[in-house]
Amino acid sequence: MKEVTDYRAILCAGTPLIDVRAPVEFQQGAMPGAINLPLMNDDERAAVGTCYKRHGPEAALALGHQLVAGERRQQRLAAWLAACRQHPEGYICCARGGQRSHIVQQWLAEAGVNYPLVKGGYKALRQAAIQATDALVQKPIVLIGGCTGSGKTQLVRQQPDGIDLEGLARHRGSSFGRTLKTQLSQASFENLLAAEMVKIDARPASRRWVLEDEGPTIGANHLPESLRVRMLSAQVVVVEDPLALRLERLRDEYFVRMHHDFTAAYGEEAGWQAYSDYLHHGLFAIRRRLGLARFAQLTAHLDSALLAQQASGDTDGHMAWLVPLLNEYYDPMYRYQLEKKAANIVFRGPWQTVADYLSHRGV
Repeated sequence: MKEVTDYRAILCAGTPLIDVRAPVEFQQGAMPGAINLPLMNDDERAAVGTCYKRHGPEAALALGHQLVAGERRQQRLAAWLAACRQHPEGYICCARGGQRSHIVQQWLAEAGVNYPLVKGGYKALRQAAIQATDALVQKPIVLIGGCTGSGKTQLVRQQPDGIDLEGLARHRGSSFGRTLKTQLSQASFENLLAAEMVKIDARPASRRWVLEDEGPTIGANHLPESLRVRMLSAQVVVVEDPLALRLERLRDEYFVRMHHDFTAAYGEEAGWQAYSDYLHHGLFAIRRRLGLARFAQLTAHLDSALLAQQASGDTDGHMAWLVPLLNEYYDPMYRYQLEKKAANIVFRGPWQTVADYLSHRGV
């Protein structure tokens, strides 16, 4: 039966994978195109592992077949068959391309479906992802810098060779950065990043990377070390927009869209509470850096702004705490970080001017 080894092609195409590892393994790290349809659940896998240690491989294999038999086997086979029909171009994947992949492949064959598997399994794909990232970060990198609300992410997304690190991490990078999507595990984030880089690199015009000027961590995810090191010496272009324009971007992103997203996800009442908690948590996370007295003042302004927004939809009240937060905390912090990269700055200007520069200039 067919086994495939073109791991980079799988990353590039986002090929669907029927990942038959246990859920706990899948949660620790998975490929972007993977669907978790396990041969054994977590408890069954743990029991087989214990049996293997105590009684050896033959006893463990026998126990596995005993645990996944009868109606349980038929239910799982039905799920695999449905996935094969939905994704005829996909592959089976387990941890190392060993018994679990081969058992599922054999059961599918007995049901009349010949479906290939990934030789070496997830471990081989993971290694290929790491190697791809380490190789591709050697291309020139341009970082887009600027204070909070400068529209950096939008600029990155407009570039044919741009990679939205915050989008991949499902986090905007600040204490207010979480989104409604749960962040991926570190390994899954790195795999997703590698796949994105491989896809863009395959385009004929790809010659560089355009990234947002990030710190080493984005929420709970951290950048791969090879990328972090390369970013330290990358060229930087800086967006310098007036505060009023930045505030309008932030109003739309954090007060209008986040409120909409929370209420769309949880309903009007629960959504409002989740939105309110989100803003309070963001401010609370930096209370020590603000100083407790200043934190209390800004929290009072936040509470007033939320009352006004809930009553009328008006978000103007948020400026009473957002403006001092930018002036006293976020802007000084970013400018301090940017001073360390002063020698790497190659261009400064308003958003549209920076966009034109990126469109017409190479690295």
